[in-house]
Amino acid sequence: MKVLLVEDNIDLAQNIKGYLDKEGYVVESVGTYETAIKKLAGFDYDVVLLDIMLPDGNGLEILQYLKRHTPDTGVLISSAKNALDDRIQGLELGADDYLSKPFHLSELNARIKAIYRRRQLSGANEMTLNEISINTDTLDVRVNDNLLDLTRKEYELLLFFIVNKNRVLTKQSIAEHLWGDYMDSMDSFDFVYQHIKNLRKKITAAGGRDYIQTMYGSGYKFNTNT
Repeated sequence: MKVLLVEDNIDLAQNIKGYLDKEGYVVESVGTYETAIKKLAGFDYDVVLLDIMLPDGNGLEILQYLKRHTPDTGVLISSAKNALDDRIQGLELGADDYLSKPFHLSELNARIKAIYRRRQLSGANEMTLNEISINTDTLDVRVNDNLLDLTRKEYELLLFFIVNKNRVLTKQSIAEHLWGDYMDSMDSFDFVYQHIKNLRKKITAAGGRDYIQTMYGSGYKFNTNT
């Protein structure tokens, strides 16, 4: 899962990013309104963790920007305990959830997962596509009831493909989703091909169909229509 953290408190941002990194998220962190807007204008995220009070602007304006341009992005706002009006306004503007500071990182993680399930998986923690089943709580993937031995990146790649099934995904978009926005400057995405090759091999070895279609000159498609 790809997350944008908008938080101007450097120590808190580092703690949140370090925790979420260990949980397997791809996290980009910014501390100002201006840099947040630049990130959102150039890249896609599954969930945005949004501080309301920023040194150069209001986080609620970022929320409004998201709702205009990428309404499918999940938003979790954070605010001080006494900022009830801001939290109410944020929810009215379309935020998915809020947390009052200070909060436990384990609760933050649970809230992020819940938002992702509601946004991308219709609220379920298990999803099934033909012979493939995925449990997003345990990270187990089964093909014909055979448990696959996937790396975390292979798991995230498969989930990304299934959520975007039958859509062409460029190598760049796959790389950015799995490794972060700095991949935008890479000249070669050969490592993407290697991960796709490994994932395809594991699925087919368990008796699954080869859903991953190479779209020459464009990228890849998880094609469920064949």
